[in-house]
Amino acid sequence: MNIRIEPEFENKIPSLTEDEYRQLEENIRADGVIINPIITWNGAIVDGHNRFRIAQAHPEIRYTTFEKSFPDAEAAVAWICKHQLGRRNLTPEQRKYLIGKQYESEKASHGGERGNQYTKAASPQNGNLPKSEKACERIARENNVSKNTVLRAEGFSKAVDIAEEAVPGIRGDILSGKIKPTEAQVRAIVQADPTRREALVQELRQPKEKPRQNTDTRRELSEIRKIGEDMGRHRPAEKKPETMLFELDDAAESLIFRWRFCLSNYMEFYRQEECMAEIRKYAERVRAFLSAVERGVIPNE
Repeated sequence: MNIRIEPEFENKIPSLTEDEYRQLEENIRADGVIINPIITWNGAIVDGHNRFRIAQAHPEIRYTTFEKSFPDAEAAVAWICKHQLGRRNLTPEQRKYLIGKQYESEKASHGGERGNQYTKAASPQNGNLPKSEKACERIARENNVSKNTVLRAEGFSKAVDIAEEAVPGIRGDILSGKIKPTEAQVRAIVQADPTRREALVQELRQPKEKPRQNTDTRRELSEIRKIGEDMGRHRPAEKKPETMLFELDDAAESLIFRWRFCLSNYMEFYRQEECMAEIRKYAERVRAFLSAVERGVIPNE
């Protein structure tokens, strides 16, 4: 079978760095064969793009293919995203994009009940009797996030794709973490008239002032206000409580994810006493802030 690379599928897969690609190529050349099969659907690669390119560059290297069955292209995209979410080296932005794109694709696919918006799950109240489970709830459960995070991730993935159409190449900058749009900026890009989108996307490339740090590295109140003013330029004129709650929930999810990601990737240092002492200080800062918020106070510093 003649296999091919389809941009529609490939651009959903986080790119390898140059070092990662080089290491993969060296490993494959050392083995003399591509051990894992290249997975395709109707001849289009859905997993193994890098391995296929390496095989093309080195015709002596043998490889195999495995043809999967999907009801449509959207189902294939959903599978790609779910498969990629198993990688450990994803940035927070890549993870959010994949979650959002999986949800969007499952809803659009015609291969499942109600357009794949619902799946069947075991009901704890009725033994093995199935019940309807929304796709966003299942994806949230599978990725240990909230349902609202999945819904916001869909908006983020749409904004990233729209930004890429307006300014080609910016998707890589966003997903690598080089550019970090706010939730308000994401909404503004999605909701904007197409004629204004390029200007909004170009704003993302504008360098931001680095916050000044005092001796204890905390941001000063003036810097926090500057961030608020920046977000305010993209905030809809009508303020809504659900918008505030979405922003806070997203911030909480981001904090938890980044702490978990950092600690799991530096496990060899995590329990060293000198590191633990500093970690406790950071955790206490967060606790103190949240404790004040629960009392109805927003600490200035």
